[in-house]
Amino acid sequence: MAGRGMTRWVVAVPMAVLALATVYPLLFTANVAVKTRREYVLDRFSPPGSWNWENIATAWTTAGVSRYFLNSAVVVTCSVALLLLFGSMAGFALARLRFRGSSAVRLGCLAALFIPFQVIMVPLTRVMADTGLVDTYPGLVLAYVAQFLPFTAFLMTSYYSTVPPDIVDAARIDGNTTYGVYWRIMLPMGAPALISVGVLDALFCWNDVLIALLVMPSADHRTLMVGVTSLRGQYSDDIPVFASGVLIAAVPVLAVYLLLQRRIADGVTAGATKG
Repeated sequence: MAGRGMTRWVVAVPMAVLALATVYPLLFTANVAVKTRREYVLDRFSPPGSWNWENIATAWTTAGVSRYFLNSAVVVTCSVALLLLFGSMAGFALARLRFRGSSAVRLGCLAALFIPFQVIMVPLTRVMADTGLVDTYPGLVLAYVAQFLPFTAFLMTSYYSTVPPDIVDAARIDGNTTYGVYWRIMLPMGAPALISVGVLDALFCWNDVLIALLVMPSADHRTLMVGVTSLRGQYSDDIPVFASGVLIAAVPVLAVYLLLQRRIADGVTAGATKG
């Protein structure tokens, strides 16, 4: 019994330290965001004397975070929708359809996961410039789809591979075409995986700085993370306003995780426990 208790402590203490290291930056940022500039200069770690919500209002309006937020919301929504559509189609085709070169395509998706974006960013930027897609919403959406589609397709392929073949055979016997099997059977069955992959893709796109900075260089079209990064230079003498922008950028990610954490965990483990 004593040995079991010691084992729990050995696991619990490192996990508690890891949780504190994860939560502390957010708490520190929130603490700085509601301080006055004078309070921050005197003591950046102490609690605020009064809750100064004007910093958040200044970041949202004067600093242009509201515009950056809207840009990110539009781009991330469109990108995730296309990623889930194409990724689920590719996953179904690679998992359940046999065609010439299917193994090579599957290996290609896996290999693409190991290619850093820095390797392809110069050719991508030149292609975007030649096609007139630089500084446009469609250009950034297509860049995100191209970058994260291999990841989405690979995970959906792994999930659909666990679906019993009898289900697909039964759907074909009922008269469904290949499209009908995908739309009526496989797409609804893939909902847990789609939610998990969709959240991960949304986080990737929302937190991206490098791709957005290359494809959307103008100030009016900046995404939230690029815009918040630029605030560090504009408000170098007013750190509470900069912290407010960082807090605004972090709140949607935290809210999505808290609302969907159980669905995310179920989707991640579904492929390993199904069938």
